[in-house]
Amino acid sequence: MNKFIHSVQLDEEACTGCINCIKYCPTQAIRVHNGKASITPEFCIDCGRCLRYCPHHAQTVSYDSIRDIRDYRYTVALPAPSLYAQFNNLKNIDIVLNALLSIGFNDVFEVSAAAELVSEASRAYIREHMEDAPFISTSCPAVIRLIRVKFPTLIPRLLPIKPPIEIAAEIARKRAVKKTGYAPEKIGIFFISPCPSKVAYVKSPLGIEKSSVDKVLAIKDVYPALLEHMTDDESRLKPLASSGRIGIGWNNAGGEAAGLITDNYLACDGIMSTLRVLSDLEDEKFHGLKFVELNACDGGCVGGPLNVENPYIAIAKTKKLNRILPVARTHSNDMEDLKDIDYRWNECIEYEPVFRLGESFRESLEMMGLVEELTEQLPGLDCGSCGAPTCRALAEDIVRGEATRNDCIYIFHEYIGSLSKEISFLTRSLNLSCSNNDDSIHLLEDYIQKLTTELSKKER
Repeated sequence: MNKFIHSVQLDEEACTGCINCIKYCPTQAIRVHNGKASITPEFCIDCGRCLRYCPHHAQTVSYDSIRDIRDYRYTVALPAPSLYAQFNNLKNIDIVLNALLSIGFNDVFEVSAAAELVSEASRAYIREHMEDAPFISTSCPAVIRLIRVKFPTLIPRLLPIKPPIEIAAEIARKRAVKKTGYAPEKIGIFFISPCPSKVAYVKSPLGIEKSSVDKVLAIKDVYPALLEHMTDDESRLKPLASSGRIGIGWNNAGGEAAGLITDNYLACDGIMSTLRVLSDLEDEKFHGLKFVELNACDGGCVGGPLNVENPYIAIAKTKKLNRILPVARTHSNDMEDLKDIDYRWNECIEYEPVFRLGESFRESLEMMGLVEELTEQLPGLDCGSCGAPTCRALAEDIVRGEATRNDCIYIFHEYIGSLSKEISFLTRSLNLSCSNNDDSIHLLEDYIQKLTTELSKKER
């Protein structure tokens, strides 16, 4: 399987080359050349941050359509916990779950219910392996991908437990097969996602060989379809909800850690804050922690770019909803059909040295020296006019052979200026020595004009 399958795509027609995206990408995966942005797939972690900051909506997410339910004989919807936080004054989760049946799904299984099971499995695993603490949450695919490419020493600290989306899909398919008698491939499992990283996870999972999810829909697409089918008439609602505060709390930053029922944890949200925490973890600046929860999106999953509601309002809505819910409603010990569910990863995460400059350690060391020299020669303004996010990033591109020093507008300006002076001097010399050689003078003047035009284009 391709290691670098992504959900975040670039619409070149919509891109104007404004360089907004390169400033906000946490892994410096975007470059702008010839007036268009491009994404380096090896560097991208599908965090979706560029989606928020592109004023022209040139970054898009490739996900599935709700019309795909027609491709299966039986379909099950897996709503993410953050779906509930999109609605105003929601007091009964069954209203949303019944609406999902009304728009065409045959059944529904809450990811928040699976989250309660994952919380149980995580508590048991940490208890058995306390000597290896702290463990890093593996529920956010963007964070796992970030660790895989930038923090190899932290890979052993990843909690090797499948995320709730995967456990929910396995349970849903198992129950649907038992209920209908259909072959597993005739049953479509549809996850309703708040973010692009989970779309990428389904296409190219980490920790497992293949995801049990068949299709991924965006919350922002499902939301309007649900509105017209929602009713608070309890006499018409099937009792489908099976999760409590622990499961639904996973959609907010700190919710997963709260489900572990421990005080020795760190919960962080936002990809830039996550980068700082991972750097500090690598430097062993934290002591006494059992668990580290990291969320790529601000506020947690409610901050995903495929949501509808403002993340901070969504957090408040979740807290309001949780007041009327029990602590938990799904327990593995109470469900006979869950006895054989395997919560552990079946594959190891391997370090992908995509940012390494050379093929060997020695070559990389030599190239790093060149990067340092070039960085010193560049102006250090990190203006982005060269199409790279920082001067150091440009220096690395030059060393890789993907850019030149003249891509820096300031160095190019100096280069053109020095050439112009030399040509002017040459023109005066020719004027003095050969006043009748008009052709040579015109040639030089045309050349100067050409260089000036090239400079103007570069500055734009």
